[in-house]
Amino acid sequence: MEPPALRTIGHPDDALAAPEPGTETVAVGHVLEVHGPVVDVACAQRPPLHRGLQVRAGGQRIVLEVLHHLDAGQVRTIALHRTAGLRRGDPVYDSGGALSVPVSPDCLGRLLDVFGAPLDGGPALAGGATRALLAAPPALAETLPPSAILETGIKVIDLLCPFVRGGKTGLFGGAGVGKTVLIMEFIQAVATLHGGVSVFAGVGERIREGHELWHEMRDNGALAQALLVFGQMDESPGMRFRVGLAALTYAEYLRDTLGKDVLFLMDNVYRFVQAGSEVSGLLGRMPATVGYQPTLPSEVAELEDRIVSSRRGHITSVQAVYVPADDMTDPAVGAILAHLDTRVILSRTQAARGFYPAVDALASGTNLMDRQVLGDRHYRVAHEVREHLARYHELEDIITMLGIEELSEADRLMVQRARRLQRYLTQPFHAMTAQNAGRGESVPLARTLADCEAFLRGDFDSLPEERCYMRGAMSEAAAP
Repeated sequence: MEPPALRTIGHPDDALAAPEPGTETVAVGHVLEVHGPVVDVACAQRPPLHRGLQVRAGGQRIVLEVLHHLDAGQVRTIALHRTAGLRRGDPVYDSGGALSVPVSPDCLGRLLDVFGAPLDGGPALAGGATRALLAAPPALAETLPPSAILETGIKVIDLLCPFVRGGKTGLFGGAGVGKTVLIMEFIQAVATLHGGVSVFAGVGERIREGHELWHEMRDNGALAQALLVFGQMDESPGMRFRVGLAALTYAEYLRDTLGKDVLFLMDNVYRFVQAGSEVSGLLGRMPATVGYQPTLPSEVAELEDRIVSSRRGHITSVQAVYVPADDMTDPAVGAILAHLDTRVILSRTQAARGFYPAVDALASGTNLMDRQVLGDRHYRVAHEVREHLARYHELEDIITMLGIEELSEADRLMVQRARRLQRYLTQPFHAMTAQNAGRGESVPLARTLADCEAFLRGDFDSLPEERCYMRGAMSEAAAP
């Protein structure tokens, strides 16, 4: 049976429309002013920052989060639902604590919103346990540093910018270069190669992207070991600002309570920054560099510092980061980049040439690219492959103007091998099987290293370049 379509969060028949019994006994204040998602509340006793408040409007419950104290009797809040129908003088009730989400072992295989309410038409999470959205990271003595390499089966990433178990990886790129497709492939790899669970945070997702991801994961069987948390693009900035923390709260629950190794994916961190900028402007803060909020570094750190591994389990993070105007010097990109262990730069030039995944092999890398972590063989092969690609990049202008015949014999041989390596590092994905009219390929790291050594030795110098393109291992490409 076809599952029901995603519903807009805050729909009247949503599970959150009915307030919890006993939570509206005594009003703590009333609505003073409403400016879009900003609601000023007058109250006899000022609630603490980040306290959740509730108000009824149009037959549904609107959740407010206290973000600013105006004076002894007034607070400024941000609504996490639409404020249509909210009026001055409406009574406001205290929820009794900070924002939280329900947690349960049966959360896997579900599609939820920022409050933990189902968006997939299924039942609400059972059990009654909750976990606060805002929490301190584990103590330093309890955390574990990134250690072993986490294989993905994607040749160019495993070779040149490998993921680290328990580390944070960023996929940087402009619109349309393949960030979401890579994330879908990582979910597939974790489910099939490592038997772990995935938590996906859709921050400001388009409804089309949400549907595609949900249906794709359901069809390939990856949804059973995954949890999707969505805050859609048309929701309030408060909703989009907190959806990443809601998904991270579920990842922490799976790590700490169930002892799972978790792959935490976020698409897109830049929309989290944008939502924070909207909230900051609504609160009346003066913008800082390039119009971003003055609290940009602390807001990013509040999210990133909780993505750590402990003795109870690992959280490995992969985050898509939209790069505005393909400018890697953007302040938001820089603030995010400072927290990452591995950076995967997706190039529009590579995408235009048809090289997918469109990874810029020279700009991408990892902080743990050393012999102790990778081993001598991996380090040596990666260094030599990067050297060949860098030399080819230096000679491209000369080849364009004068032709490859004007190069020395050594440079000409290096360029020819670099071109084959460049095509070998392309790969068909499982997530794009319907589009590429074939099947996806997953290549173990040992096989990738062996193939690259063969390229560097010259074993495939006589093989046509097109035989290296969009294949898996070279044992398949070299077959007649």
